[in-house]
Amino acid sequence: MAQGKFVTYLRVSTKRQGDSGLGLEAQRAAVETYLNGGAWTVCGEFVEVESGKSDVNRPQLQRAIQACRIYGAKLLIAKFDRLSRDAHFLLGLEKAGIEFVATDNPHANRLTVGIMALVADEERRAISARTKAALAAAKARGVKLGGDRGAVLSAEAKAKGAQVRQAKANSRAADLLPVIAEIREAGAFTLQAVADALNARGIPTARGGMWSPVQVQRVEARAASARICVRSCWT
Repeated sequence: MAQGKFVTYLRVSTKRQGDSGLGLEAQRAAVETYLNGGAWTVCGEFVEVESGKSDVNRPQLQRAIQACRIYGAKLLIAKFDRLSRDAHFLLGLEKAGIEFVATDNPHANRLTVGIMALVADEERRAISARTKAALAAAKARGVKLGGDRGAVLSAEAKAKGAQVRQAKANSRAADLLPVIAEIREAGAFTLQAVADALNARGIPTARGGMWSPVQVQRVEARAASARICVRSCWT
C-alpha cells in the first residue's frame, strides 16, 4: 500500500504520442492503480516527450528530480523503462538519494539497482582483500606499518569539508528559490507568510522540520550571496 509523498514522471517517445495522449493515459492509469488506498500525497506530475536513449536532454525528468529533493518525495513512474535504460544513470539517482518506484515492478529500485550496487561492493571487497594481503606480506618482511592513528584533520581537509557543506546548502537554496519566488508573487510579502506557504505545501526544511521566518531568510540570503538566479522548476 502506497505511503508518503510522490512525484510522478510520465514519458512518451515521440511528439505524436505526446500530442495525442497515446501512452500517457495508460501510464496515468497504472499510477492511479498503484496509489489506490494508503496514505499518500502527489506533489507534482511531470510529462516528457523524449527518447529513453538520452538522459541529458530530459528537462522534465530533471525538474521531477528537483521536486523530489524539495519535497523529500519518491519518484513514481508507470514502467521501469520509462525512467532510463542506463544503469549508470540509475545508480546516480541512488547516490543522489532519490528513491523511485516503478508500478510494473515496485521492487525494481531494490532488485535492479541493488544488484548493480552489490557487484560494485564485491569489487571493493576484492580490492580490500588484496590490500590486506599485501600489507600482511610486507609486515612479514619486517616493514613497519601504520603510524599515528589519531584522527586529526588537516586544515586543508577541514576546508574541503566546509566547501562540500556549502555546495550542498547552495544546491538546496537553488532548488527552493523558484518556489519561494512563486509564493511571493502570489502575495506572500512577509517571511512568516512564506514559511506558512512552504509548510502548507508540505515542503520540509533541510532537516525535515517545519519552516520558520528565520529559515526562509537564511535561504534567501544564501541565494543572494551565491548569486543564484530564479529559474522556475515547474515550467
